[in-house]
Amino acid sequence: MTVQVREYATLTYDASQQPTMDLGIVSRATFDWLMDLQQRWKGQADLLSIEGKHRLRLCSYVGYLQSPNGEAIEILPKAEQRAPNAPERLRILLQTMLSASLGIKPREAEGAELMRSRLPLHEWVIRQFLDALMILVRRGLHFDYRQVEEQCRFVRGQLDMAKQIRQTPDKAGHFYVRHAEFSPQRLENRLIKTALAMVFKQTRDYENWRLANILSQQLADIEPLRRPLRDLDRWHDGKLMQRYQAIKPWCRLVLEQLNPDFQQGHHRGIALLFPMEQLFERYLKVCLQRHLVSGAELATQVSRRHLLRHAPDTADCSVEQKWFALKPDFLIQQQAETFLLDAKWKLLDQNRSSRDRKYELKQADLYQMFAYGHKYLNGNGHVMLVYPKHENFSQPLPVFRFDGKLSLWCVPIDLYTGKLVSGDWQAAFSCFQPFVAKASQSVISVHS
Repeated sequence: MTVQVREYATLTYDASQQPTMDLGIVSRATFDWLMDLQQRWKGQADLLSIEGKHRLRLCSYVGYLQSPNGEAIEILPKAEQRAPNAPERLRILLQTMLSASLGIKPREAEGAELMRSRLPLHEWVIRQFLDALMILVRRGLHFDYRQVEEQCRFVRGQLDMAKQIRQTPDKAGHFYVRHAEFSPQRLENRLIKTALAMVFKQTRDYENWRLANILSQQLADIEPLRRPLRDLDRWHDGKLMQRYQAIKPWCRLVLEQLNPDFQQGHHRGIALLFPMEQLFERYLKVCLQRHLVSGAELATQVSRRHLLRHAPDTADCSVEQKWFALKPDFLIQQQAETFLLDAKWKLLDQNRSSRDRKYELKQADLYQMFAYGHKYLNGNGHVMLVYPKHENFSQPLPVFRFDGKLSLWCVPIDLYTGKLVSGDWQAAFSCFQPFVAKASQSVISVHS
């Protein structure tokens, strides 16, 4: 059974309630597993919060959870205020954002979109991995020479004289030799084989199982690794390994996220989860890069400025220290001009413009942009907050002014087209090419 919910949904084992996208009904065993999972969780933020004995509230992670008893929880992005009747649109959006954040350009036909929208996230990841591996096998795996030391009945390569002179008489017909063998047992192939063995055991989709079975037979001679996570960083990215670039992110994703021992080595089940704030930021980066004018450069998470300078009362009081680095999500440099943007995965409401509601803006976000503007722009220029577009936030808000020289813009981005919604802000941000968000044109999509 699969429970489909959105971010910040409530989970309970009280079966008397009607399930929705914001309320999921799970078994008591799965509920207890989630409680234990939260205690062992090592993510950057909490996975869920406890609201009484019978209710849990999910936080801002999206993806797929599967408890040891086989019950699954699919967590989709909360990209709209109203819960959708069908989750396919949100599932495709999540796949699109994940592909963009991994730097992958899928090559599937438009006719496969409906099929992909029905696959849970982990099955979709498995399908991408298997498709990339199928292409790699057709093009040919990369073999390499490796040194082999063995005992055989004939001389092959170089005779190991140190071992041979100590040979016992009963094995006089055997030779200790060293030779180079042209073998597929290189690290990248063994990592792929380890990931393949993992998905072969975990998939419940027939087509995925069929592909994994075929590929397992073709890669039968390659030995898997016992501890693949320690060897992931040793993946070679030279010119001879160009054809491995397409499968590398999927292989890493399978080994790091779909591993049942994903946290402390004691968990059973699957936890393929992504922090939505980071996913939105990476997706926005790809979208912005597509619309920069020639000569404009985009940098992310820069830390060139600090909030404070301080000289501690020590022996050397002349040495000033810099405290509290200021890291805007995006800094765009265009000749002598600098522009700052920050991504916020929050739902604004353009209809709530009263002094009390303030479009649901967070005061802390405004303080943050004020500090960025004064430290990076010397209090003179334009800064922007980018939020997801939805039914109650479809147009940029009127400009906010910190003072006569520093202005703040709040602009929605259409997640399905990858474009910022046009408005008056375009005159201030000359680093972008003129464009208008249209739902019929997809800049980044699951299919190309």
